[in-house]
Amino acid sequence: MVTVPSSCPTVPLSNGRNIPILGLGTSHVGGYSHEAVLCALQECGMRHIDTAKRYGCEEALGKAVVDSGVPREELWLTTKLWPGDYGYQSTKQACRDSCARLGVDYLDLYLMHWPDCMVPGVSSREVRAETWRALEELYDEGLCRAIGVSNFLIHHLDELKDRGGIVPHVNQVEFHPFQQPLELVEYCRKESIIFEGYCPLAKGQALTHPSIMELAQKYGHSASQICIRWSIQNGVVTIPKSTKPERVHENCQVFGFKLTAEDMDRISDLHTNQKLIHLTYPIWKG
Repeated sequence: MVTVPSSCPTVPLSNGRNIPILGLGTSHVGGYSHEAVLCALQECGMRHIDTAKRYGCEEALGKAVVDSGVPREELWLTTKLWPGDYGYQSTKQACRDSCARLGVDYLDLYLMHWPDCMVPGVSSREVRAETWRALEELYDEGLCRAIGVSNFLIHHLDELKDRGGIVPHVNQVEFHPFQQPLELVEYCRKESIIFEGYCPLAKGQALTHPSIMELAQKYGHSASQICIRWSIQNGVVTIPKSTKPERVHENCQVFGFKLTAEDMDRISDLHTNQKLIHLTYPIWKG
């Protein structure tokens, strides 16, 4: 039996569109599962899916969307521009190519995947500016309903702000109990940029932390649900990743309980500035 709850809250972007606060993340190297996406869309009623060109699964995701039977207008689809495609013309073509692979006429959100461009002979600042101008035009054309960035720090965001154009609607950054860039979170809120957090389970490392396990027992929920609930209660758009349908279903059951302020603080105290995602390969070869 398919159940499609309408209980997932949305967060308003500065342009008036609403992004679901919970989504399903995907990734490369075995980080995509057709069955998991179908479970999210058909059984859990999830309507927010996050992917990227780099992950190599846009075409497969497009097929899963068709197979799910969920109307396009009900979905929030995010994908990301790989730095190897940065630049004015190449950005526009990459966006159209992503749409074609996904089988859609528009993207709900298109993100610059990383701030560092590493284009030989050209400064990253210049390439970011040129790329962002292309994203602004794609937004004006309606091919992207919202545009944003991923892994950008405050000085990168200030740089775009100084241009006087569109302020990114979203900044997607690593966020979990061990990595809480609160200064960046506050900056985004001040500038009306929605903060979106990936890796909310700290690649599974948070699930075995004694404090998380104790809270899971206290609330009668799994450790992953505790972590996701903590992230959501912080007002962070949260995109846990899983390739297992049973885990996807578990990760969706986070709206029927609430953590106390004391327990929220207890998890927040776990911050160690531990970053799990690093860019360790040459982008221009990607």
